[in-house]
Amino acid sequence: MSVSDAYPEEVLKGLAVALLEAAGAPPDNAALVAEALLDADIEEMASHGLLHLPMYLDRIAGGSVDPGARGEIVTDLGSRLTIDAGNGLGQVTAERACEIATTRAAAHGLAVVAVRNAFHFGAAGRFARKIASTGQIGIVMANTRPMLPAPGGVEAVVGNNPLSIAVPTGGEPITLDFAMSAGAMGKIRLAASKGEPIPDGWAQTAEGKPTCDALEALKGTLLPAAGAKGFGLAVMIDLLAGGLSAGGIGEAVQPLYGDTARPYASANLFMAIQIEGMRPIAEFEAAASGFADKIRGSRTASGGRPVRLPGDRAAQARSRFDGFCRLGQETLEALKSRARRLGVTIPVALTDEGKGRSDYDRR
Repeated sequence: MSVSDAYPEEVLKGLAVALLEAAGAPPDNAALVAEALLDADIEEMASHGLLHLPMYLDRIAGGSVDPGARGEIVTDLGSRLTIDAGNGLGQVTAERACEIATTRAAAHGLAVVAVRNAFHFGAAGRFARKIASTGQIGIVMANTRPMLPAPGGVEAVVGNNPLSIAVPTGGEPITLDFAMSAGAMGKIRLAASKGEPIPDGWAQTAEGKPTCDALEALKGTLLPAAGAKGFGLAVMIDLLAGGLSAGGIGEAVQPLYGDTARPYASANLFMAIQIEGMRPIAEFEAAASGFADKIRGSRTASGGRPVRLPGDRAAQARSRFDGFCRLGQETLEALKSRARRLGVTIPVALTDEGKGRSDYDRR
């Protein structure tokens, strides 16, 4: 990685915070969203990172996102709650939902927090992992606008609806985090922005023909992971998140990159399961850790790479992080464009003048 495509994380975060504040977000909301987006970039998941910030800013300007909202509890049954997010920034209401879920699970053994009128919250794994960091099992899901056809169909009828489950181990949680499409929409958008192809089996054209063209994929439909199995899981997530929250289901959820004046209307579900009481937490963590070690140490095919568990790739990326984040040129230019529009100063480190500065030379 060269300094030409990597920038100081603290500079990027400072710009993200300044942009959000200039758009009307309170400082704590702005800091939380900026941190969440940068964490995705640090984990080398650019499809969930700063790539989305220009769209967030456009939606705030368009009126479909309220940068100051934190969500309102509209149903409280102790271990079961519903939050109306009020179209607030997704990371803000997701953070609050996690805090409520872990607190209530500690009191009741189990807690479910359903969220309606929610906005994009980035990587679901961030929030499942947050729950797991308290010694509880975290389950997080969300629905999106329809992007997947039913098996054999060509019409998008259900979202690619992400699911994350995180289990504590006493160290790094084991974190499953995936959308129900064969490839994430964010990765397809990233490929389209770079003019790169997508893998076979990720999408089909509007006519139902297989395609590796990212732009054609955006016009067509994504294909579900594992065929009918991924499709079935996507349907159930829609019913759990949208159904329990009395929020949007299916086509009621709007395109994320659609009309900036029309709310996204996604729905989320956060679950926290208290382990202590069912068995000692130390015993559970030891069992999970031992199982993880056994899997990672299992034999591989000749010349094969070491076995990884869910979440290992992101954890390894965090361990390699050296203070600099990769950022696509198109994303950087979009951020600069919004900075000029909002009257925010562009840091020298993000300009051509700053690229060669010795204080950012990591040799």
